[in-house]
Amino acid sequence: MVPDLPALSRSLFLTATDTNVGKTHVAERLVRSLRARGIDAVGMKPLCCGDRDDAERLHAASGGEAPLNTINPVWLRTPAAPYTASLIENRLLDLALVFESYNALRARHAVVVVEGAGGWMVPITADYFLSDLAAAMDLPVAVVVANKLGALNHTLLTVQAIEARALSCAGVILNHTTPDSGDPATTTNRAVLESLLRVPILWEVPYEPGTPGDGG
Repeated sequence: MVPDLPALSRSLFLTATDTNVGKTHVAERLVRSLRARGIDAVGMKPLCCGDRDDAERLHAASGGEAPLNTINPVWLRTPAAPYTASLIENRLLDLALVFESYNALRARHAVVVVEGAGGWMVPITADYFLSDLAAAMDLPVAVVVANKLGALNHTLLTVQAIEARALSCAGVILNHTTPDSGDPATTTNRAVLESLLRVPILWEVPYEPGTPGDGG
């Protein structure tokens, strides 16, 4: 069960320090936990690139309360950044559809957990980035971090970039993506981040064997 913290009981935009750090796993667990507590929560994956597994997992976690095409309004088949995928597929990304779907979910549900694609500065178009999408949605931003060597630098840079946009950073979610190896970085990352950050560690997610990989 996710800790019952105020920051985890309202709508959030989940970004990350990189791709494949477990955003979908975290979003899925957040939505399921909130729903188990009687909170009308749904997930959203505005942009999927590659397969649609991330969106399908959020759809299932949301109990089928919203159509898959609303949870994931834009699906590009190329496993790359949205801008890159749109160039390869010769498609214009429909941002109006993204916001139409987002507004519909916000109007009908108490909490929407929005999962970004990749990290904070992933390009959606040549001049529009995931950071711009988060700003337009006007949600507190939580940063998912893989607990491994390099997490300190990646986390500090991402939080700094969020705050530089004058956005609200709700905090950091530290995700264990591999079994505990006892290495110095993994065992000390949380304590060091807590000493360096002005935002809290919201949740430390334990490693789960067999957890599906995070595609974006």
